[in-house]
Amino acid sequence: MLSAIAKQTALTLIRVYRLFISPWTLPSCRFQPTCSTYAVEAIERFGPWRGGLLALRRILRCHPFHPGGYDPVPPHPSSTPSQDS
Repeated sequence: MLSAIAKQTALTLIRVYRLFISPWTLPSCRFQPTCSTYAVEAIERFGPWRGGLLALRRILRCHPFHPGGYDPVPPHPSSTPSQDS
């Protein structure tokens, strides 16, 4: 229950950022997908706590001294195919 509320709160905050703050700033994300898209995907895939930490880590790397580039959300461990030898 608490996790679901935290997830909805985090996703709502990202939506508010996209609607009201992002249009007033220059496009400057160094990564693909953008940091807000990454945050939504990470929170949906891993939940509000781990997904939020992944998003925070990504945002902290978004600065002029980092080259940026393609940086997808890592796959969830339970969704990776097992390798049988």
